[in-house]
Amino acid sequence: MLQAIEGIIDQDGKLRILGKVSLPKFRRVIITILDEEPSDEIANLAFLSEAALAKEWERPEEDEAWSHLAQLPSL
Repeated sequence: MLQAIEGIIDQDGKLRILGKVSLPKFRRVIITILDEEPSDEIANLAFLSEAALAKEWERPEEDEAWSHLAQLPSL
């Protein structure tokens, strides 16, 4: 299943994903760089929420909630 996830890339090439991504194992990605700058609000929100979201994603409950995806066939 293909997914489209919004993100921003800073001048140093660091990618910040603006949505939640949960995968059973490593996946290849294709990144399309748009010819527009993100609004200041989006850039600040991504930066400020990164640490809080990382804590949520690392909880055992999250692994359990998404564990059914590990049973899907690999793409």
